[in-house]
Formats: sequence, structure tokens, C-alpha cells
Amino acid sequence: MPVRKAIVTAEIGLHARPAAVFVRAVTATGLPVTISKDGRPGVDARSLLEVMTEDFGCGCEVELAVAADSLPAFCSLAEAETALEELRILLESAAAV
Repeated sequence: MPVRKAIVTAEIGLHARPAAVFVRAVTATGLPVTISKDGRPGVDARSLLEVMTEDFGCGCEVELAVAADSLPAFCSLAEAETALEELRILLESAAAV
């Protein structure tokens, strides 16, 4: 299962605009990405409501994942790894979100 850890750097965490930017980026990948923290079950990172209600605050370490058995036919494991890395970079770039 492709996994990346990231630190949320947006000052207000993943709320409002930063969450919307992140969710759009996840949706654009076409992958069923989950986001979680503190060992809790992940939520669908394509859902603005789910991302905003999880309280991913500034400085929070999150885990981005795609279950290998959930990969769409069009996507290889390497492509999923690349997509998660790009999402990690987005979360850690406060200027981008």
C-alpha cells in the first residue's frame, strides 16, 4: 500500500480554502486516497466535508494512503507513489494551500 506522511503547514490547518485546494488536488489524481492522523482510520481525502471535520490542524502529522487493492486499472503502484508524493509536497507547502 503506497503511504506518505506529511506535516500540515497551512496556518489554519485543513479548513476552508486549504482543505478545498487539497481535496481538488486529490480528486485530480483519480485515486481513492485516504488521510488520517494519530493512528485513526483514514477518511476519504476526496471529500471536503470529511477532511474538514477531522481537524487536521497546523503542525499535525497526517498519513496519506492508497490501498493497493483499490488502485484503478489505469494506475500503477509507481504512479500512486508519485501522486502521494505530490500531495505530501502540497500539504507541506504553506504557500500553496
